[in-house]
Amino acid sequence: MATDIKLAEAPASYDGPGFSATSFDKIIGLARANSLWPLPFATSCCGIEFMSTMASHYDLARFGSERPSFSPRQADMLLVAGTIAKKMGPIVKQVYLQMAEPRWVVAIGACASSGGIFDTYSVLQGIDRIIPVDVYVPGCPPRPEQILDGVMQIQELAKNESLRRRNTDEYQKLLNSYSIQ
Repeated sequence: MATDIKLAEAPASYDGPGFSATSFDKIIGLARANSLWPLPFATSCCGIEFMSTMASHYDLARFGSERPSFSPRQADMLLVAGTIAKKMGPIVKQVYLQMAEPRWVVAIGACASSGGIFDTYSVLQGIDRIIPVDVYVPGCPPRPEQILDGVMQIQELAKNESLRRRNTDEYQKLLNSYSIQ
């Protein structure tokens, strides 16, 4: 019986009778990539598209993100969807800081990515002014397929990220540029 189900590929390993040896980085990366816990931070119309991404038709759970967390301490992927006012900027940053490492950020839609059509004094012109962003999902609002693609890009980042990358001087400089210790 033919099936269209694609299983996660096992990392390259040396296999013998009764054992399999591989890199610890690859095993941890595989586990992280297939068990992302998203924290949705939705403020406007992009939030509606994210809701449809979580619903049964698009089913974000297929990608290991079936447990949306509404507590930053239990999430590792922040999904910022919609317009972020400058007054909300410190709250978004506080939510980001409360997340445990490793953490990834997806800016969903034009407003979260660049302020969108709201080039006003009260709207933050992209969340990358306050926190580092890993993946930008374009659109106004983006289609659920685009949001799924963004999550799949985060999966690739999580799978291929070295366990030591977050301790490098380059990563510390990135956090310092956002005034994050």
